[in-house]
Amino acid sequence: MLQFIPRTQPSRRDFSALQVPCGYPGCKRMFKRREGRTRHRMSAHVDPPRRSPSPPPPASDKERSPSPPRTEESRLSPPLERSSPPPSHSSPPPGRSSPPPECWPCNVDGVFIPSDTPPIPLTDETPGDWAPYRNRLEFETAEFLFTRNQMPASQIDTLIDLWGSSLIKHGDNPPFADHKDLYETIDNTPLGDVNWESFSVQFTGEKPADDVAPWMDDNYDVWFRDPHKVVRNMLANPDYKDEMDYCPFREFSSNGDERQYQDFMSGDWAWEQADIIARDPTTHGSTFVPVILGSDKTTVSVATGSNEYYPLYASIGNVRNNVRRAHRDALSLIGFLALPKTTKEHASTPEFRKFRRQLFHSSLARILERLKPAMTTPEVARFGDGHYRRVIYGLGPYIADYEEQVLLACIVKNWCARCLSRREDLDEDSICRCEEHTEALLEESTLGVLWDEYGIVGDLVPFTNDFPRADIHQLLAPDLLHQLIKGVFKDHLVDWVEKYLKHVHSTVEAERIMDDIDRRIAAVAPFSGLRRFPQGRGFKQWTEDDSKALMKVYLPAIEGHVPSEVVRTFRAFLEFCYLVRRNIITEETLIQIQDALDRFYRYREVFRRVGVVFTFSLPRQHSMKHYPVLIRLFGAPNGLCSSITECKHIKAVKQPWRRSSRYHALGQMLLTNQRLDKIAAARAAFVSRGMLAGTCLADAYRAQNGNDAAVLPTQQHGDDDDDDDVDHGPTRIEAHVELARTPRKKRPREVTSLAHELRIPTLPALIRTFLFEQIHPNDSRDPYNLPAVAFPGYEGKITVFHSASSRFFAPSDLSGIGGMRKEHIRACSKWRQEHARYDCVFINSNPDLPGMRGLEIARVLCFFSFKYSGNYYPCAVVRWFDKVRNNPDEDTGMWMVRPALNSDQTPAISVIHVDAIYRAAHLIPIYGSEFIPRTLKFYHSYDAFRAYYVNKYADHHSFEIAF
Repeated sequence: MLQFIPRTQPSRRDFSALQVPCGYPGCKRMFKRREGRTRHRMSAHVDPPRRSPSPPPPASDKERSPSPPRTEESRLSPPLERSSPPPSHSSPPPGRSSPPPECWPCNVDGVFIPSDTPPIPLTDETPGDWAPYRNRLEFETAEFLFTRNQMPASQIDTLIDLWGSSLIKHGDNPPFADHKDLYETIDNTPLGDVNWESFSVQFTGEKPADDVAPWMDDNYDVWFRDPHKVVRNMLANPDYKDEMDYCPFREFSSNGDERQYQDFMSGDWAWEQADIIARDPTTHGSTFVPVILGSDKTTVSVATGSNEYYPLYASIGNVRNNVRRAHRDALSLIGFLALPKTTKEHASTPEFRKFRRQLFHSSLARILERLKPAMTTPEVARFGDGHYRRVIYGLGPYIADYEEQVLLACIVKNWCARCLSRREDLDEDSICRCEEHTEALLEESTLGVLWDEYGIVGDLVPFTNDFPRADIHQLLAPDLLHQLIKGVFKDHLVDWVEKYLKHVHSTVEAERIMDDIDRRIAAVAPFSGLRRFPQGRGFKQWTEDDSKALMKVYLPAIEGHVPSEVVRTFRAFLEFCYLVRRNIITEETLIQIQDALDRFYRYREVFRRVGVVFTFSLPRQHSMKHYPVLIRLFGAPNGLCSSITECKHIKAVKQPWRRSSRYHALGQMLLTNQRLDKIAAARAAFVSRGMLAGTCLADAYRAQNGNDAAVLPTQQHGDDDDDDDVDHGPTRIEAHVELARTPRKKRPREVTSLAHELRIPTLPALIRTFLFEQIHPNDSRDPYNLPAVAFPGYEGKITVFHSASSRFFAPSDLSGIGGMRKEHIRACSKWRQEHARYDCVFINSNPDLPGMRGLEIARVLCFFSFKYSGNYYPCAVVRWFDKVRNNPDEDTGMWMVRPALNSDQTPAISVIHVDAIYRAAHLIPIYGSEFIPRTLKFYHSYDAFRAYYVNKYADHHSFEIAF
């Protein structure tokens, strides 16, 4: 007889409602874990404690004395002409001062008021007014479903039905009745409400008597939102109140002798525009608001028919570059331009090409015409800080790739849109184009002469002709993405290397070399944030990220297969790219940029000399010549790069298209964008009123248990999740390293066992030396000459970790709004249960020396911690590298290192405090001219070669410190 035993349900983890407040005066951040609060407070409020570094390894060939990361100096800067330290790897960007007195606040009628007058509250609503939502739960649910999760309507109904089941059991009513109720609530949000409008355009020129082209009879619809209202919404956004410049300024280093350029208003163009505007006495005291535009065609799907769209974006130059780059709605979609199409028979006719170009300019002029009155007569606008100010608008830079610049400047393709250099020799010195010169040529020359001699399409009228103080040739912004990364690097240099190999070698040998280059690229060791290429560069469709990632590893891969002049060409180009990409550019940086450009022009001649290239008259390469001038005009180029509009394509065009029914998709896309703007505006308003502090769960708990209740008692988590709390606020630390939250199980818990596992029999002695240095940091005696009894012994328990996290200040890299970046340093025998990974790190050895002269390279073999005499010591076992030379390599510009050995030829190993670690370092083998084995894998990279390059091109922060 069988007996059925009821199955017991496995124990499940309870829902965690732990809500921990920051506790720092004035900070309203809340955290799920106490560890998250600790990290936040260490980064945002206080400097973390620093311990003395560990001593150098015994009997090493080179003395090493690592030290903790350098701390940031505080800085103050006066208004208008600001003062700050020069940028370096130990200096964060300068502080920002309050608005200069030249931009006065006023009342709603435009009458100036004293600058110390308190601002008017941004809204009359009380802090508890969630209208049109009933409560916080409704708003955050709507934001989560529509903005973050982008849940389809049918799935929203399913979720609400599941939620509604709790109504029957517990009386818990869902926040919305169905998806229609959710959409109607969003639509009723008054904030951010700028409706979409449209106008139609049709050809009105002379039509032939017979065989009328179809495009002549078609109507072309242009959809847009009033840019005047969009810009005013940006000015009134309280989220930008501390990240906005109210007037042009000039910024200098702390000693006041070096000009530096960062945000848009620090450039000369805004200063010159303010001087022109100030000639009218009625504009005095006004705030200049430059309107930055950008447009670029984009494809939403390659699998369907008509799937191109032509979005138009707008921003303002007053918000700082980090805000515009962080995609905090400081770049707004304001229109969809028409894309006229016709039959192949008529597509190449001069009449259709002219109509298509003029349609573009006429549409822009029509969309922007509502801004024109306030370009000469000040109007009163509300700002995010609560003050009213008189504002004067102006057309600012236009973000566009080269094809778009040709269209904007009304020039012939292969000519420069900024200067009059002839297309046969673009790099010859010439004067800049300007509107006055073009107008004079139009009066004196024929269309044919203008086309052939000056590259001007004379029968087009640029849209800037209708606006004051607007010269399209001067307003073309630098484009790092399409001009440098996709243009010069991918389309030119990488292609030239392949042509060079085929030119000097047989086809079979050239393909063999290119295969080896691919294997070298695939063999590069992993690094945080570095994209891997398992098959080398053998992929058909390049993306923006592919090109950026390949730039970081391509130079060492070709060395040995190409002449040194080719290597130096790549070095000069990469240095140029990384210099112009910096967050702060000083006059010294501009000198370095010009030097890199001169070297690039000099060394690239090798391609013409061997017959690979017959002309360097290439518009994208020629654009590099204008970068020093453009930086002085518009500030750091990273705030005007087309990568910003490319990223906006995803949120504003591609995702709304995927959410549509694909039938008459544009109307649905417009509605989606309008709802997204309403939710974003509502969030900014609720945050400004302090209504979104902490989480919705913490808010509900406090409402039930009183305002003083901060923590819900519940169990702690014990996972090792890598997704930490992200802090986008300002920081006072330059770098901080801490071990992982969770130790690894099944790892040694004693020193002798760890020494056996790591195959380092001297590990107990290394720990004793480490403790001696920590306990006696000021002892000048050499620990290696002291008797063994002088060293404290440790035989207790240890805890092993597989990783550590490094947080450091890297404003030029993709990072939070405050410029902070976080990366993980790995030291584990089974990375993702596949292979070993032991990362390399930068060690601070001498803070007084710049760059690599004050840094050392080491490879982390293990992270562990222990307690001794009541003190906690987080440590790392590292193997040292020696510098091969006292200077970087002349061809690649990178420092060369090799594994360090003691006098008895054993590896130089030490135990160091994790505070001595700056951040992760990336090494690439020096491959030489030999072909690498086909069986070599990327996880063999740090063990299979005798010498390495310190890859300063791994990211922008590495470039700034590894010089």
